[in-house]
Amino acid sequence: MVKTFLKFSVTSLLAGAASFASAAQLSTDARAAIPHDVQQLVVIDYRAMQDSTAAMDLRNRVMPPELKQFDEALQKSGLNDNHDVDELAFALFRPSGGDSDVLQTVGIAQGQFDMEDILATFRKNKVKPTVVRSNSIYPMTKAGMVLCFVDPSTMIFGEKGAVTKALDARDGVTPSMLTNSAMMGAMQSVDTNPLWSILDETGTQTMIRQLLGEAGSVTDFETVRKRLQASWYSMDFEHGVKFDLTIATGDPFTAATLSSLMTAAVMVRKMSSTDAEKAALNDTSISSSAGQLNVAFASTDTEFSSLLHSPLFQSMVR
Repeated sequence: MVKTFLKFSVTSLLAGAASFASAAQLSTDARAAIPHDVQQLVVIDYRAMQDSTAAMDLRNRVMPPELKQFDEALQKSGLNDNHDVDELAFALFRPSGGDSDVLQTVGIAQGQFDMEDILATFRKNKVKPTVVRSNSIYPMTKAGMVLCFVDPSTMIFGEKGAVTKALDARDGVTPSMLTNSAMMGAMQSVDTNPLWSILDETGTQTMIRQLLGEAGSVTDFETVRKRLQASWYSMDFEHGVKFDLTIATGDPFTAATLSSLMTAAVMVRKMSSTDAEKAALNDTSISSSAGQLNVAFASTDTEFSSLLHSPLFQSMVR
């Protein structure tokens, strides 16, 4: 579960690497289609990603399966992914009333879609929808990926069960993320960025434990784990590579303790790191203030390219 979650976190983030000029924001309809118990939400500026050769090369290296399936399905559904899709979002959520350790993924695409042409293509190919209330769900791939337009500029896609739960949230049958004050608050901190992600309490704990490695097994981590409230991060590639992560803990002592643990984890990593990894770790700053932990990383394009081939990076996306 930990590696699967972290792989989604890292690869979805890196899949959107580009030289961005605009923000990746979600419409109210898109937000309403995200179930209340969302563990992580990743949003990327898909149009800007298409404009960067380097970004596309990086995306192809670490592309998550959901995005690869989506790209392939776009070519068969009548959608032009180079021009119609503006933003892509991926949400990991816990199904209402289900196992809290089981996560489902739903994707949301925003753009200007010519629904008449798309639906005409479906009819031509004799693709028949499944109707849920007033929603028509169309199959996209033989592997089970489906899509549903909730309005001319918003499309939900993914495995049918996940899409159905997203429609339940959007239609008010079940609570949506709009009623999740913690995640809505975290989103306000980053949604003006071109690429961003927010994580709830459980998601933050999972991410931090993986990042800490051996340092996460000490007693101090168990002390602060229950105080981790949420986290959010953003990344851009406009001038080199910049990454900013904020973790909300609720009190200065917890933030300072977590800062010490993160610093210790960096020192442990350095002991067995390659030159590229050491350079990246040296470029990472860790600080705490007002109950929040802040982690910042910056490097040149060349340094980051070397890091992509390192064992440290490979272990993060495996």
